[in-house]
Amino acid sequence: MNAQPILPGATIGIFGGGQLGRMTAMAARAMGYRIQVLDPDPACPARFVVDGCIEANWDDSREAANLARGCDVVTLEIEQISTASLDAAASFVPVRPGRSVLEVIQDRIEQKAWLRRNGFPLGDYRAVHTFEQLREAIAALGGRCFCKSATGGYDGRGQGKVGFRAGVDPEEELRGAWEALGQGAGVVEKAVELEREISVLVARSPSGEVKVYPAAWNHHENQILAWSVMPAPLSDAMAAEARKLAEEIADTFQLEGILAVEMFVTTSGELLVNELAPRPHNSYHASERASVTSQFEQLVRAVCDLPLGDVEIVQPCAIANLLGDVWIEADGSPREPHFDRALAVPGVRLHLYEKHLPRKGRKMGHLSAVGATADEAVASVLKAQELL
Repeated sequence: MNAQPILPGATIGIFGGGQLGRMTAMAARAMGYRIQVLDPDPACPARFVVDGCIEANWDDSREAANLARGCDVVTLEIEQISTASLDAAASFVPVRPGRSVLEVIQDRIEQKAWLRRNGFPLGDYRAVHTFEQLREAIAALGGRCFCKSATGGYDGRGQGKVGFRAGVDPEEELRGAWEALGQGAGVVEKAVELEREISVLVARSPSGEVKVYPAAWNHHENQILAWSVMPAPLSDAMAAEARKLAEEIADTFQLEGILAVEMFVTTSGELLVNELAPRPHNSYHASERASVTSQFEQLVRAVCDLPLGDVEIVQPCAIANLLGDVWIEADGSPREPHFDRALAVPGVRLHLYEKHLPRKGRKMGHLSAVGATADEAVASVLKAQELL
């Protein structure tokens, strides 16, 4: 079936009105599209920049259908949409990416199994459903592991670590990991010797056109992305291998939209897939300044079956996440960040998401900085962050 371009003037629906939906909506509006979103939060960040917002849960298939009725295409900025809601929307308009992608990615056990079935490189892991299986998996994998819930969980939530701290009671650590999984199904991953963590964003249109962005280098603290920079410092061979891997995953899915492929680069030179995200990705916020085409504009182009934009790097760019902690003093009292000081650093910009309830660990915005090199961009953005 030949897809037809959905031209500016049409309406795009977005499942999710968080910061990713907000930034996608801003890019779409700049191109002349109208935007409707569905989100459980009546004060979601996207509400202030869209034409309409439906307040509904991710499993509300009736409201998902209502969203689709007023749109020409529907996409998403969050994976937790129920398959019933996806089906309800798809009965009216194209949903991109669709159910076949989401039902694999929503469950980490199925996601790992899909990657393994299709021959993509993974670290050693075990699927677990009971506490005893968790105990056996950690022992089989050598005792130093990451434990992740099968569904939900991000930015460190639904995740636990075992074997990283000396002097901790092993049974207590096991119980803590089981609690982190929500006392349910999950995956246990053997810790790998990391050189660095990277991500690669790939866009694929319904017509089959593919564009793959250069890799981003990501630094995490407490399982939350702290900073990221484009392009990642990789050898030409490793960069080409990462691009090829991301493109093959997108083609295997027959993706319609964008997909971020998180990867590990091991100290032995292996490239391993960590996780997949079928939406805009925190590590590619830098694409707004580093690339000819931002990830948000690219998503609009992909789901509307327009020609995909150029992904060439214009200049190195780094981002640093601003968590709610920045708005909170050590004693718990509120404070105002010194944005004026941060913006005095040459090449730095501020991006806030209009979230009104700062709390520890919540992403409230980010800083971005450009530089002549990736290292220079990282140094500038971290300097600005310190000045807050």
